[in-house]
Amino acid sequence: MTMGTRVYLARLAALPVFDPNGDRVGRVRDAVVRLRTTNRPPQIVGLVAEMALRRRIFLPIGRVTSMDAEAVVLSTGTLNLRRFEKRPNELLVLEDLLDRRVSIEAEDGTGTAKSGIVVDLGMELNRNNEWLITRVAVRQHTGRLTRRGHTYQVEYDRVKGLVGPTDTQGSANLVALLEQMRPADMANALQDLPDARRNEVAAALSDRTLADVLEELPEHDQVEILIQLDRERAADVLERMDPDDAADLLAELPKAEQTILLDLMEPEEAGPVRQLMSYTPGTAGSVMTSEPVIMTPDATVAEALARIREPELSPVVAAQVFVARAPSATPSGKYLGMVHFQRLLREPPSSILGGIIETDIEALRPETGLTEITRRMATYDLVAMPVIDNANRLVGAVTVDDVLDHSLPRDWRDRDVPEEAEEPAGVLPGVNHR
Repeated sequence: MTMGTRVYLARLAALPVFDPNGDRVGRVRDAVVRLRTTNRPPQIVGLVAEMALRRRIFLPIGRVTSMDAEAVVLSTGTLNLRRFEKRPNELLVLEDLLDRRVSIEAEDGTGTAKSGIVVDLGMELNRNNEWLITRVAVRQHTGRLTRRGHTYQVEYDRVKGLVGPTDTQGSANLVALLEQMRPADMANALQDLPDARRNEVAAALSDRTLADVLEELPEHDQVEILIQLDRERAADVLERMDPDDAADLLAELPKAEQTILLDLMEPEEAGPVRQLMSYTPGTAGSVMTSEPVIMTPDATVAEALARIREPELSPVVAAQVFVARAPSATPSGKYLGMVHFQRLLREPPSSILGGIIETDIEALRPETGLTEITRRMATYDLVAMPVIDNANRLVGAVTVDDVLDHSLPRDWRDRDVPEEAEEPAGVLPGVNHR
């Protein structure tokens, strides 16, 4: 990086981080600002990167050799794997500074200050090889709901209210950054925020996005976010979750609250959730999805391939088609068998599903326990298994991610896991302690 290079920090979010050998270390999650006792601009002392198993570590800025729109490259692959913790004199750019409402002084120091919302911060390298915040990108605050102010850049010393205490931090720009991430990564980022900020940002997400993120959060965070929403909004979000995930979340709430939220949900969305909640915990019925891909035996391979290409289907749900007599919603008509997507790819598009189904895999019953489910899936190398009732109707399917979610410890999604359980392979602990 050459002297005078300017880097905008919000643009680094989620970029991959590579060591000198081109091996990926993790992804950028934030940048660390060190406050100073004088009026000098704050100094960027490092980046926060997320590694395997959701560990966030500190990367000293001096170990970064390049930053561009594609990646961040380090000068060494030997890293300090101690979990990052913010110090009292430090702030995080995306977590603490983005979306702050600030005032912008006139260039000549006279006149009325303008109000704006921080959308990005630019840092530059000075003669002492220090990265300092020198520019702030702000969006003019109009105070009108129907008018979006224009965005412009100003020198850091003209910005007031950026690093002090504030009760005027919004969420729009952080939400925009988060929505570029996968739901699991968004969930990780939310866990790093203070509770009040996390709840505010979560509430600003769309119903669909918030539903996806809730499915990736620990149960205690799911509950905390959901109870902060008004009940109508909470019911809307639950409707957009997979029924099995919605059932798991509702099971964490008091019975009275469960009833209220289920009654607020649309009947066709609440029905499958109620049914899943009626099964004994730890059984196929309690962990299955009630919305697998189901088609009738007279459907063609071409129709089945078109169905599993639908983008809203998860990979494990789209990996196979279950074939049953009409109706094709659970509980279906008589269950006949299943067809894996690889078989679909090998057959002529005009072939009928009824002629290529596999019937030698014994279906699960709703009362089948997790240990037995795991044994069968491992034995036959399956990613999903059908669940049928006493009338031989398909009532759902247990997928491998369902089994993993319920086999791992309840707190496996939580960031606060023991250090010894997180040692990533291929990266050596260093001696660079902050």
